[in-house]
Amino acid sequence: MDERRKFERRPSNIRVELWHPSIGKMIGSTQDISDGGASVMIEHPPIPPIGTVVEVRFRRAVGAINNEPVRMQVMHQHRNIVGLMFTPVPIDA
Repeated sequence: MDERRKFERRPSNIRVELWHPSIGKMIGSTQDISDGGASVMIEHPPIPPIGTVVEVRFRRAVGAINNEPVRMQVMHQHRNIVGLMFTPVPIDA
C-alpha cells in the first residue's frame, strides 16, 4: 500500500452517478473504493476537471446504495478515470 494513503483500497465494481450543475449527469463505475474515496471510470465525456466537487450516488442493480448524494472532490484525473475524495458537508448545508 502506498504510504501516502490513509485508507486501504478495495477492488470494487459499483455503478456510480455523478452530477455537477455545469456539467450535468455522468455515469461510471468504481474500480476501487476506500473510506477516503473511490477511483471511478466514467463512461463518456465530459470528464470533470481536478478540483471539481460533484454529487455522487452509488447504485446497485435495483435502487441506490445511498439515497442522498454524497459530495466528492476530483483529486486526480487520467483519461476517463477520476480519483474522488469524500468531502465534508458544510455545517450550514
